[in-house]
Amino acid sequence: MTEHSLLDRLDWLQSRFEEVSTLIASPDAVSDMKRYVRLNKEYRDLEQIVLARREYLQLINNINEAKALLEHESDAELREMAREELNKETARQPQLEEKIKLMLIPADPQDSKNAIVEIRGGTGGDEAAIFAGDLFRMYSKYCESKNWKVEVTNSNPGTSGGYKEIIFTVSGEQVYGTLKYESGVHRVQRVPLTETQGRVHTSAATVAVLPEAEEFDVELNESDIKVDTFCSSGPGGQSVNTTYSAVRLLHIPTGVVVQCQDERSQLKNKAKAMNELRSRLYDMEYQKYLEEISSKRKTMVSTGDRSAKIRTYNYPQARITDHRINLTMYNLSAVLNGELQEIIDQLIIAENAERLKAGGY
Repeated sequence: MTEHSLLDRLDWLQSRFEEVSTLIASPDAVSDMKRYVRLNKEYRDLEQIVLARREYLQLINNINEAKALLEHESDAELREMAREELNKETARQPQLEEKIKLMLIPADPQDSKNAIVEIRGGTGGDEAAIFAGDLFRMYSKYCESKNWKVEVTNSNPGTSGGYKEIIFTVSGEQVYGTLKYESGVHRVQRVPLTETQGRVHTSAATVAVLPEAEEFDVELNESDIKVDTFCSSGPGGQSVNTTYSAVRLLHIPTGVVVQCQDERSQLKNKAKAMNELRSRLYDMEYQKYLEEISSKRKTMVSTGDRSAKIRTYNYPQARITDHRINLTMYNLSAVLNGELQEIIDQLIIAENAERLKAGGY
């Protein structure tokens, strides 16, 4: 993309930004919540591009002024200052252009949403459940470092620790756009506590990350939902309270079942369960979008049943390997303590490279 065609595109988006600014304040938009939210999101996205356009125009202006000074100025000191300015801004130009090109490629529309994360112990019995617990701790620490809020909605503890299954919501800024790279099969290689011969075992846990749907994303009819209440239970199935506070929802048309027993209040559990049901139905449609993307280009985000093996955690070698980008690091302890950002950054870089390639840049 040439400098002029890039500026033409940015000028058109500037006009659209001004148009959206007017539309968002109109009575029609305010009275239609779905449209208002959509316009508000478009406004925020375009605002970043408008700021980048302003920066790019300033850079082009600086380059042109420096060139003009070198062409017409005879003073040696001024010429040297112009040459330094020209070198600095010319070096910065490709980086800013790449940043803008990425902004011009449509992002995943769900990136700004909160997320629902589900971790299930897979092959490996008790050891898989313990590993699922390790992953939950890792994500909790990572979310804490990002100032994101974590709320457990449902859990089924393992008999020797950890979780057979745990489901939790994460709220914050750009949560889904960051955590979506964690969907898939996580494999662990280590000597289990129950192993007397000192042999290394391989176990696995599956992580599924869903964008959290908002009320206007999915319309739910009460007549399509069967509601059951039951007593919350702890490890081994024993009752932890005597009131029917836990809630199970069945969406009759699709057969999707969700439950929540984290709160003592039945009303709160039902609200959380409804939120999860809405998100799971929304995700069924969203998977079609992901599958369409993966059919056109390579992507770092697992699709469908999320059965792809994405990462291995090897304890004897303190090694962690992400198989999607062939990244190997020897800081397993730090990663399990929540220092995930370096891996996620590398996955985002790889994803952006594929987006640029698919966009013809």
